Amino acid sequence: MKLERENTYTLRTSLMILIILLYTTSIRAQEVEDEREFDYIEGSEKGPHHWGELKEEWAACKHGDMQSPIDLSNERVKIIPNYRQVIKTKYKSSNATIINRGHDIAVFWRGDAGSISINGTKFFLHQCHWHSPSEHSINGRKYDLEMHMVHISPNPKGNKIAVVGAFFKIGRPNSFLSQLEEDIKHMVDEEEEERVIGDKDPSQIQTKGKIYYRYVGSLTTPPCTEGVMWNLDKKIRTVSKAQVDLLRQAVHDHAEMNARPRQPHNNRDIHLHKYYPFKQSSTTKN
Repeated sequence: MKLERENTYTLRTSLMILIILLYTTSIRAQEVEDEREFDYIEGSEKGPHHWGELKEEWAACKHGDMQSPIDLSNERVKIIPNYRQVIKTKYKSSNATIINRGHDIAVFWRGDAGSISINGTKFFLHQCHWHSPSEHSINGRKYDLEMHMVHISPNPKGNKIAVVGAFFKIGRPNSFLSQLEEDIKHMVDEEEEERVIGDKDPSQIQTKGKIYYRYVGSLTTPPCTEGVMWNLDKKIRTVSKAQVDLLRQAVHDHAEMNARPRQPHNNRDIHLHKYYPFKQSSTTKN
């Protein structure tokens, strides 16, 4: 009986990993792999203001009403106190590949690297990448770097996407980027586009946040797919200037500053979720 349960668990796990890989391929197909198709240069015919005109399937970049990034203004934020974790994380080490996509540097996990849980829905980690300067802003202020962890929840009617983001200012080196520096430098020197980097633990990217901005937006690169659940950690972390410079050197010239301009709010709700760990009140015994 025990052996039968173990075999059933192994089969379910294998099927889940297969589903994740299949849907990961589907999501990646949505992301632009040919960096020459668009750029970030102000006034360019392929610049952000023209993305929605370059391809029919990119029309949301121009006509969508839930586009990202946006400014996270205190005037628009509704505070949501929670007595449970805002985002439950369950990451694990998995084989990864670092890719220079021209418009950014991204780390893709090739196996099951774990998941996050939001409101009971599991989203499996797909990849992470960086934008400099930050794409979102807080009360009008932009930061030196913004990191996005992209997660997907497989669904026959269409994948659900959740992004966990973090802001960085110049200061002490970021420990996860420190692990990638030699690989990125090699990509710069040898002009490699892809390198296998072995097992990487996603939990080392950032600590678990307790305060998150949450709103519904879009991918910030073509095709600007909408319906993305954004979760942006309010805590500001640090990154060294050398690390930011390295990320800019590695990408193509048109993406050294790869932040999409902020988009209209269009009266969207922005929630600030605060996690308060439940503490049982103590009683005094006489």
